Amino acid sequence: MTKNRSDKPTVIKKYANRRLYDTGRSSYVTLDDLCTMVKEGRDFVVYDAKSGEDLTRSVLTQIIVEQEGKEGQNLLPITFLRQLISFYGDNIQSVVPNYLEQSLENFVQNQERFREMFSISTFEEMNRQNMAMFENAMRAAWSPFTNATKKSGKDEE
Repeated sequence: MTKNRSDKPTVIKKYANRRLYDTGRSSYVTLDDLCTMVKEGRDFVVYDAKSGEDLTRSVLTQIIVEQEGKEGQNLLPITFLRQLISFYGDNIQSVVPNYLEQSLENFVQNQERFREMFSISTFEEMNRQNMAMFENAMRAAWSPFTNATKKSGKDEE
């Protein structure tokens, strides 16, 4: 993951009015701005401006909730969300974060292979192959009728 120029995370302060202030750029930012920073690999931490409490986890969760609320942006299946909720308070709760982190890290490491497997050109090629198989199957399925028609046509001549 790419870090900031100083290799330290950008400090974001969250004020009582819910505004977020990027101390690195000396400007207010939105959750969308923070989402972009995550996608760019820029690290940040969010602190309550008054108490100094680390709010990074809750702000990242807010970003996920916003992204999930956008049409066509759903990344987390309902079944997964239900299962995740069921782990809260369970004796296995302490294992879940590490498991999810390791699973996602494996996915990220294989991300390029997934992109290749699910690329448009791959789907187009699969579609071409499927259509060719379908056409061949249809020719084979209809060939007895075609041959019978040809034979009966020849008999009539």
